[in-house]
Amino acid sequence: MKESVVVIPTYNEIENIEAIIRKVLSLPHPFDLLIVDDNSPDGTAQAVISLQQEFPDRLHLEQRKGKLGLGTAYIHGFKYALRNGYTFIFEMDADFSHNPNDLMHLYNACAVEGYDLSIGSRYSSGVNVVNWPMSRVLLSYFASRYVRLITGMPIHDATAGFKCYHRQVLETIDLDKIRFIGYAFQIEMKFLAYKFGFKLKEVPIIFTDRTKGQSKMSKGIIREAFLGVIQMKVSSYFRQFVR
Repeated sequence: MKESVVVIPTYNEIENIEAIIRKVLSLPHPFDLLIVDDNSPDGTAQAVISLQQEFPDRLHLEQRKGKLGLGTAYIHGFKYALRNGYTFIFEMDADFSHNPNDLMHLYNACAVEGYDLSIGSRYSSGVNVVNWPMSRVLLSYFASRYVRLITGMPIHDATAGFKCYHRQVLETIDLDKIRFIGYAFQIEMKFLAYKFGFKLKEVPIIFTDRTKGQSKMSKGIIREAFLGVIQMKVSSYFRQFVR
């Protein structure tokens, strides 16, 4: 069985894609890498195809027909990883806001320490964010406090998108019933893992805002997350979490 694959969704990441691929594939642990590209008009997928000649067995590409949302891109990648037998399935951004070196810390939390889901956390040991305006830091920090208050999850960074799943978590969660596509997707996945009784660990990281390319944040994504938390909590009262 294959062991580790990193899923990176992309849309217009031509400025970052080659560097992030080379960095992940140069790490001492033999991570495979799956790029899920949403038909980027800037040529991101074509750059990946060119690099596949250099990394034919470790670099994989799934191309979708359009910009369908972050959550659906990850679900597409998760299903690919499960079909192909990976044990540890990672998710991270393409823009170096997540330091690829931290993949090893997330891996160790699951593979060595026995956790089912490890989370690269900006807020488990203070506020570890670089290059964000204070308004964005406060929005993210208090959003996580809000999520923790509503859901009861013992997680400091509820919207974190840098994670390692043991495949059992993704096999237990019904991926076809995940409702949200933006930051609420990240919250929903953690909440379901928590409700199913999986062991979660936050791993402190330093988050550095992108220096190349453009953020995909929008008011709609924020609104979805704010309202989605309440919907998730209410729905959980009418559902059994058995695995």
